[in-house]
Amino acid sequence: MYLLRHGESEFNVHFSKTRIDPGIEDPALTETGRAQAAAAAEHLRDLPIRRVVASPYRRTLQTAEIVAGRLGLAIEIEPLVRERCWFVCDVGTPTSKLRQDWPSLSFGDLPERWWPDGGENEEELGLRCSAFREKLGAETNWDDTVFVSHWAFIRGLTGMAVPNGTLLALHRGLAATIVHTSQSC
Repeated sequence: MYLLRHGESEFNVHFSKTRIDPGIEDPALTETGRAQAAAAAEHLRDLPIRRVVASPYRRTLQTAEIVAGRLGLAIEIEPLVRERCWFVCDVGTPTSKLRQDWPSLSFGDLPERWWPDGGENEEELGLRCSAFREKLGAETNWDDTVFVSHWAFIRGLTGMAVPNGTLLALHRGLAATIVHTSQSC
């Protein structure tokens, strides 16, 4: 399976310059972020991908739209791969608004407020990563899946802190290797 960190968001631009939370809830991708998603999609074209699964945040949904569009696939939603709720950007969009903005996507039984109150500590992130590993263990075929996710979730799952637009291969033993990075976009 593959993990793709979403493209650069409006939050990433401000935070990387100032290291101060700019207070942007559920930010959108920048043009650079869209280019990073397109570059990752081009790389994924050469791989046997049959599923695109994304966290319900705007930046991952926008990244997944670009990837899925290039691959001719639908997008599935998986809240387990969401960002660690720590900054204002990790306040999500209510499910009713997501359904309006992405009417072609199925948000299933995603609650109206699906992100945690009051942040998420490292232990809680670890428990969510463990729940994701268990879910993967119950599935028999996930080699052909790309999960569009976030920095903290990818770090919690693999131990790797990767830049926006980075594509990782996650092997059965859950060892990860970088397949592609869009750092130059």
